[in-house]
Amino acid sequence: MKPSAAGPFATWLFMGLGALSLGEARAQDAPAATPTADAGGIGFDADRLHRLDAAVEAALAQAKLPGAVVLVGRGDRIGYVQAFGRRAVQPAEQPMTRDTIFDMASLTKPVATATSVMILIDEGKIRLSDRLVKFLPEFDNHGKGQITIEHLLRHRAGLMPDNEIGDYKDGPEVAWKKLAALSLDFRPGERFVYSDVGFEILGRLVEKVSGQTLDQFARERIYQPAGMTDAHFRPTAGDASKWPNVDRIAPTEPAEPDQPVLRGAVHDPRSRALGGVAGHAGLFATADDLSALARTLLNKGVAPSGNRILSPLAVRMMLDTGDTPPGQRRGLGWDVETDFSSPRGELFGPSSFGHTGFTGTSIWIDPETRAYVIILTSRLHPDNKAGSTTPLRRMVATLAAAAVTDLPAPAPKPAPPVSAARRAPILSVKCGIDVLASRDFAPLRGRRVGLVTNHTGQAADGRSTIDVLFHAPEVKLVRLFSPEHGVRGALDVEKIANDVDEATKLPIVSLYEGKKRKPSTDDLADVDVLVYDIQDIGVRYYTYISTLGLVLEAAKSAGKKVVVLDRPNPIGGLGVGGPVRDDDQESFIAYHSIPIRHGMTVGELAKLYNAERKIEADLEVVPCEGWTRDATYDRTGLRWVNPSPNMRSLTEALLYPGVGWLEATNLATGRGTDTPFERVGAPWIKPAEWAKALNDASIPGTRFVPIEFVPSERQYKGERCGGVQILVVDWSTFDPIKLGLGLASTLRKGYKDQWKPDRLQPMLADHATYQAILDGKTAGRIEALWVQELADFAEIRDRYLIYPE
Repeated sequence: MKPSAAGPFATWLFMGLGALSLGEARAQDAPAATPTADAGGIGFDADRLHRLDAAVEAALAQAKLPGAVVLVGRGDRIGYVQAFGRRAVQPAEQPMTRDTIFDMASLTKPVATATSVMILIDEGKIRLSDRLVKFLPEFDNHGKGQITIEHLLRHRAGLMPDNEIGDYKDGPEVAWKKLAALSLDFRPGERFVYSDVGFEILGRLVEKVSGQTLDQFARERIYQPAGMTDAHFRPTAGDASKWPNVDRIAPTEPAEPDQPVLRGAVHDPRSRALGGVAGHAGLFATADDLSALARTLLNKGVAPSGNRILSPLAVRMMLDTGDTPPGQRRGLGWDVETDFSSPRGELFGPSSFGHTGFTGTSIWIDPETRAYVIILTSRLHPDNKAGSTTPLRRMVATLAAAAVTDLPAPAPKPAPPVSAARRAPILSVKCGIDVLASRDFAPLRGRRVGLVTNHTGQAADGRSTIDVLFHAPEVKLVRLFSPEHGVRGALDVEKIANDVDEATKLPIVSLYEGKKRKPSTDDLADVDVLVYDIQDIGVRYYTYISTLGLVLEAAKSAGKKVVVLDRPNPIGGLGVGGPVRDDDQESFIAYHSIPIRHGMTVGELAKLYNAERKIEADLEVVPCEGWTRDATYDRTGLRWVNPSPNMRSLTEALLYPGVGWLEATNLATGRGTDTPFERVGAPWIKPAEWAKALNDASIPGTRFVPIEFVPSERQYKGERCGGVQILVVDWSTFDPIKLGLGLASTLRKGYKDQWKPDRLQPMLADHATYQAILDGKTAGRIEALWVQELADFAEIRDRYLIYPE
């Protein structure tokens, strides 16, 4: 994970460590170590455990490591500890001893930083759900305001692994300003990306909340009470006489060519630049120190000394992987199941946890057997030419686990959870028109009414809203207004003419005729109230909500009241995603600055438009009854009516936020087939190859089947297209925005010359996203562009929401 220790500023740092030279260091005896127990007495097979001797010797020789300390314990006792090889080969050879102090590198993260954070949680000073900016407001930029403490502890904050080493060359104060200004690589919470930056920030958080430096807090609250006698940071400006003798420290490598090896100075260059104390690296400790911490965690927070470091529930929380997905399972600071989990070996169970360090350190703890394995090497010494320690870690853990002779009875497995789909109840939802009728049409009585509607405006009994209002007592319906696709929703053409309703003989004013998109003053001359009742599908470029905004504008200009009869958002009221429209991108398919998937009903949008655009029309929303934000249309109990000719099912509506914007390119998106938006293709696409690329992209909740199809309308009408059928195999993880980005990124990569995204900009309505797609950015990096703007939108959106979750 880490680069070489070398850096342009390393010379002055190293010169500042003169007080740590061997000749000047104060002699200090090593503390007494915990005695080893009879292996058989603590549930180990002694013969099997001693297989470690030859195996470790062979591994050290193969990897060309100078030496190692290996410690294996169980419960409160140590069953095996052995020092191998040499502590140092430069400037002089020294044998390895059990009390050798190692640069822990990234073991600093769980041992010092995460444990400190958990202590602060125990004390009620912070919460996992707290946002970072609550304590460090300088990080409130580029979307980082959405990062929580939990995101940081699980490496899911969307931060890069390491920032540029040059960011540290001008000293800690400037370095922290540059850290605070970093952009995100991914949306917070989206994925696991191991990040030193995140733990640097956590170290800073501990200092801000506790009022102490990280090394002081960890020493007073962890090392001393836990009996971790030799554990310490070595700040560059500190008093070396207070620390263990530098001669006991295993050196690493030179910070710069032609310099002495680092000894008593942290190897990590960023930690050195921050003064030797940082949340990601800087800790020095022995195998016995780590043994004390392992026993503390196994004993539910009580150290071998008898002092309580953490509460039992804090320990449980620390080791809980939460909702992290397979292959990315992390506790709070601890690794459980990721690509970094080699110290688990082949036998320790799924509840085991641990961590590694770049310098060659590792610990793995198994609560099921109460066993733990500590391996400390200085693999970078003397010249960073040794092999990997991964085989050694895996082999030692496997042999140690194989030596366990007794196993506690397994805990009973809980009953499998009931799926969310089975738990979710079917609701009994009343739409605005039925609520209005139940109130005897009070807002409309004695008024002349103009109705903006189409075929989706229906009451629960199947009557159209036109019929309901036409026959409503003391309501005079005088004019109809139709949106795109016409009053009956059957037209898929660019221009719709005015008409007359056959049943009522009322005039129908088309709001999709030529350039006309909203009622004129003359259209409203004999109207007192404009009523809007159209089923939307929850996507910005679906034009019914643009018509809504323009109707509000027209009503305000003419001094008329607007009554919006609300309907559920069919794709749910919780999901929000995609780019927020740029200010210069307003159009009929991007009326207001909202994201592609907005998670609002038409009633809520009407309130938002009216206030945020300062329309200030006389607006009344008649809400639905019985709808909750988590409910998609299949849970409403309402009959599905195709909102437009090619929106024929809820599945297609749920796919539309991801597939719809690709219609602006030279793709066929299933129009003219029996499954619009469920298939995508073009004559120049090789179906099997594209399906493989999409399946390899692991887009959540989806699978892709190679197909051929012939559209009967629009793009490639009558031509055979190769493409994919989109299958949603897990609705609980499916995200249509991720789908759209996956389709776009694989097309850009595999069909750069054939796929023409030139006209995407109006649909995306976001310059940065459009450019990122052209540049071939990954989906994760594109989503990171939206974090701040989505957070800003969420704050605005919350003001206008009507329905509970």
